[in-house]
Amino acid sequence: MSQITVEPLTFAETSGVNFGAVVHNAIIEDLTDADFDIIRNALFTHQVLVFKNQGGTSPKAQYELTRRFDPAATAYGHGKTIDAKRSILHPDLKTIPHQPQVQVIGNGFVSEYEGLKDIRLKHPHHKTFHATSIPAEDDLDFTRFYRWHIDAALYGLAPPVATTLLAVKVPGGRRQVCRYDDGTGDEVEVPLGTTAFVSGYSMYDLLSEADKEFARTTKVEYAPHPYIWISNAKSRPDGLGLVSQGQEIALDDLPPVEEDKIQVLPLCWRNPVTGQLALQVHPSPVRKLHLADGTVVDDLAEVRETVHRLQRPGIAPKMVYAHDWQEGDLVLFHNRGVLHSVVGAFAEDEVRLFRQCNVAASHFPEGPGDGLAVA
Repeated sequence: MSQITVEPLTFAETSGVNFGAVVHNAIIEDLTDADFDIIRNALFTHQVLVFKNQGGTSPKAQYELTRRFDPAATAYGHGKTIDAKRSILHPDLKTIPHQPQVQVIGNGFVSEYEGLKDIRLKHPHHKTFHATSIPAEDDLDFTRFYRWHIDAALYGLAPPVATTLLAVKVPGGRRQVCRYDDGTGDEVEVPLGTTAFVSGYSMYDLLSEADKEFARTTKVEYAPHPYIWISNAKSRPDGLGLVSQGQEIALDDLPPVEEDKIQVLPLCWRNPVTGQLALQVHPSPVRKLHLADGTVVDDLAEVRETVHRLQRPGIAPKMVYAHDWQEGDLVLFHNRGVLHSVVGAFAEDEVRLFRQCNVAASHFPEGPGDGLAVA
């Protein structure tokens, strides 16, 4: 019999966050089938699970927990595209040599870690990706959501079911104000270097009935080699998709495109346990919308505006769970039920060391039409 217990996170009455839980008494290095059954059910119920004091977890055990949600999956979620020098993902990740499905991310100089030597990690900063940026003199007090996203290659490989993040070294103390800078005045106070999460289920539930119908019956087509395609493009200030300035890489200038790897996915993905629908779109690499009547919307500015209009209520300040990382925290999140974003700006001497793992799934998400309709 498992000793694991699951305690839902609690939030202020004014909060719209209705997900997240802490898992107690779990030994990641030695999970029984009974333990995993509880964790699996908890993940699909609560979407984000926090395991405290897991600093001793090996990269192998982290990978095995992540893969257990899809035992047929073996490859890192982005495959080998991470090696493409033109990909926007390339600078942010270092691969652990003896466990290539696990990446090291963070900030600052690390002399040695898990077979990696003399590595310089760089925390993504919004000024490198957003069309506008916070003035340098305000940079340590204010920040932005860097890029709201799903962990997914979105070309060839299926989106991972789950991602794990392990905090190895966390700079302490400071807090920042995360600004949306979109004319709304929205902002939210966050711990330094937080990972921000929002629920795709709440994002769907917040829609009008007409927009729910649209979301259930529309599919999104992602660009081929999406993270190279957008490598020169810039983000909105809220981190939720890109501005349209004609900066996308021409299709002829991409690596060779295999048409059968281009992904056209439902806007809504069905939860395998609860049956709920999540509005689950990675807004940055969207290229076309396929409507119920067969119309294909290929005006990129219109596609982006439509997706942003649907998603923006779901990232309102009261909807955001900003995890306050402590060393040893292992966070397991349902990559098909939440969006997340890197947040924060570090000083050069603030060292942050994390391990990330996800594996490309052996199957694609279920859409609204793959089971009973959910309004």
